Amino acid sequence: MQARPLHPDPTVAPVPRKPRSNGVPVSAGAASSPQVLGAEVPHITVDHRVARDIASQVAKQREELLKSKPGTDRAGEEQRCLNWIAEAVALWSDARAMTPQEDEALRRAVYDLLFRAGRLQPYLDDDRVEDIIIQGPHEVWLDYGDGERRRVGPIADSEEELLELLRELARSSGHSERTISTASPALALSLQDGSRLQAITGLGPMTYAVIRRHRISHADLDDLVRLGTIDPILRAFLGAAVRAEKNIMIAGKQKAGKTTLLRAMLKEFAPQCRFATVQSEDELFAHANGYHQQVVSLIGRESGGEKDAMGRGAGEVTLLDLMHPALRMSLERIVVGEVRGPEVVAMMQALTNGSGGNLCTIHARRPDIIFDRIAELYALAQDNLSEQLAYRQTANGLDFIVYVDMTDETRIGGRRHRYVSHVLELTGIGENGRPATNEVFSPGREWGEPRAVPRMDPGCIDDLRRVGFDSALLRESYGAWPAPLPLKVGVSR
Repeated sequence: MQARPLHPDPTVAPVPRKPRSNGVPVSAGAASSPQVLGAEVPHITVDHRVARDIASQVAKQREELLKSKPGTDRAGEEQRCLNWIAEAVALWSDARAMTPQEDEALRRAVYDLLFRAGRLQPYLDDDRVEDIIIQGPHEVWLDYGDGERRRVGPIADSEEELLELLRELARSSGHSERTISTASPALALSLQDGSRLQAITGLGPMTYAVIRRHRISHADLDDLVRLGTIDPILRAFLGAAVRAEKNIMIAGKQKAGKTTLLRAMLKEFAPQCRFATVQSEDELFAHANGYHQQVVSLIGRESGGEKDAMGRGAGEVTLLDLMHPALRMSLERIVVGEVRGPEVVAMMQALTNGSGGNLCTIHARRPDIIFDRIAELYALAQDNLSEQLAYRQTANGLDFIVYVDMTDETRIGGRRHRYVSHVLELTGIGENGRPATNEVFSPGREWGEPRAVPRMDPGCIDDLRRVGFDSALLRESYGAWPAPLPLKVGVSR
């Protein structure tokens, strides 16, 4: 991982957009990024103590407004606050002869404290940022999609301020039942922009948090072709497999792009298709992407109280709890964002008993351990279900497994490459009771290609032909790649 130098001034704010006549941003709800199109832009130092003081003053004015005019809508409330922010900043600026750019940076910082994610906001607005890594209030790192890492300035002045920021993010994201404290040390949620936050406090010397941003949140399969994740042949195959209502599991390493591929494959559903998404945090956004019209979006809920004798927390709703009512919602398909616990049993039962066309993802370091990973999750179920049952239901329920891989060469001056490497067709029970598979796509290692290329027709090829797939594409042994993936360290043959 390459390291960018520490920014010369850790308290930074981006150069603002052109202000309106009243001195507030053109779009106060969308701050500009620290960098634009990869080019460094000047940064303005913001005194965050001043920003907090002004934000506190405006918050009191907002409270009085809502008391006196309880019917004030969000837009009216926000506009009044913007006016108060502009007035307070103007008074401060006149006393200290600040420049217009410094005025705007302070206005934006105050707005972000009141309505957005405070000092985190510029990093959430930067489309190049993939992970925001928080090591206590004073140490924050940004991981970029190309593998570069950069340390930036503090996002809070104390542990308590950092914890309050995390609590406010939970409240503003609609997760009022979730909080973080020594009594409830873990917090997991989706932010308003779809980013995934995981935080831990009270179990170490400081509070730790990671925000995983979805830089590619609305891509379809054609977009993944352009990104080099799949080639046009595999794009046609995956689209046909979804349209032919095959049950598909997407597997891969962490950060390889499983969720991105799943979102893209959902775009192969008909817009009127009625389906449910079952997730612990919403990362699929299917109900709000402007394409799907019949989505039942179900999100698990963490406990807000003490646990009972069975280990269940008060108010807790697990993915397993969600699976059973979801199956009674007159659905055509069901999608589980990530199978990582006992819900795998209900998922496999749904695959074997219900209609086809269901999708899910699972973590697995290699394609050859996926079935063992499923068996491990079966063992987590209350009845400690057997490995043989896991194998049998997997073989009976799944049609395809798509494996997403990542090659990270950033430590040697290269970049991260994310791509599909395998498509396995499940063909029943094989030796030792394990599912038997065909490699329909696999890496072309014989000529140095780690990405998936066609190998054979699946047993269900006629089903794919019926939805428009040209099976002649599977005769292209090199796939549609113009050249092998340009790696600094070649693929073992």
